[in-house]
Amino acid sequence: MKTKKSIKKYISLILVSVMLLNLAGCKTRSEGEKNTGEVHSTKQEIITVGFSQLGAESDWRVANTESIKSSLTRQNGFELMFDDAQQKQDKQFLAIRKFIQQEVDCIVLAPVLETGWDTVLQEAKDAEIPVLVVDRQVKVSDTSLVTAWVGSDFSKEGKIACEWLKSYTEAKGISPQELVIVDIQGTLGATAQIGRTNSLVEASSKNGWNLIAKVPADYTQTKAKEVMSNLLTQHSDINVVYCENDNEAIGAIEALEEAGKKVGTDIKNGEVLIISFDAAHSGLSKVLNGKIALDVECNPLQGEEIEGIVKAIKNGEEYNKYTYVKESAFALDDTVNSVKVGDDECEITILTEDIMNRREY
Repeated sequence: MKTKKSIKKYISLILVSVMLLNLAGCKTRSEGEKNTGEVHSTKQEIITVGFSQLGAESDWRVANTESIKSSLTRQNGFELMFDDAQQKQDKQFLAIRKFIQQEVDCIVLAPVLETGWDTVLQEAKDAEIPVLVVDRQVKVSDTSLVTAWVGSDFSKEGKIACEWLKSYTEAKGISPQELVIVDIQGTLGATAQIGRTNSLVEASSKNGWNLIAKVPADYTQTKAKEVMSNLLTQHSDINVVYCENDNEAIGAIEALEEAGKKVGTDIKNGEVLIISFDAAHSGLSKVLNGKIALDVECNPLQGEEIEGIVKAIKNGEEYNKYTYVKESAFALDDTVNSVKVGDDECEITILTEDIMNRREY
């Protein structure tokens, strides 16, 4: 027969065992809840993005792609699906539809052309997938098809170049009638081409410049060289070449030099003055050696801006519908220190090797 003391001890042991089991159960549930929360949190943090890049036609485009890829990384909370459209809009349509089928959280689009996007972007909207357009813009009947845009003010870039040319030639005593200008355009219908071309056309009309030809070269060095060679057979008196990106400028310089022309800024003594856009290392090196007179920056480093906007969209936070990236303009000499575009005073940076070496692209 058990004593009262032994019974109490027995009961106490049972109670302690029950308490330990309960504690173990609580701990197990707590850890399980914590693990579930961690898994859920990880899924929330990873944002899937489909990125349709129009191609790799220029140094600028390569830098732009690299900037976006380096920002939309797994480490930064993204799963990036990348597609190179190779300059074909149809390929971009296919890529966007594939992204929709994959149910990505956001689509980033660098469009080949401005027009033709209504149908496929409507499909993205119907699937409730936001679309962030970068670099060039799109023209759509319903502006809500585009959630946000990040890029450059291409019209302003062109106006900076034209105001610089006006101020530079006035400072050198060159009359407007002496200028014989050709425009080697980018891809026709691209936002950058439209903005830069229109700025030159307007300035030529306003200032009395002779703009004798506008020919597209699709932002490529090879085609620009061919275009420039053909223009020289038709016009021997060209003294200003307005190239709508650095690769075109390099191709034009090659053609001019092979034809026995000298590129530089001394128009009065027969040199051909080159204006360019992008300000990539390839173009700026030509500024330093005196072969490009002015290079207006088109900043390709848009990755951080895009990263922030995509996260804001995903998290329901505020963001800008339109974001213009910061840009500069570079010349070799200080003949023109700044130009006025609208209400803005735009500085012209005197390029040095130190400045160029510190730049990221």
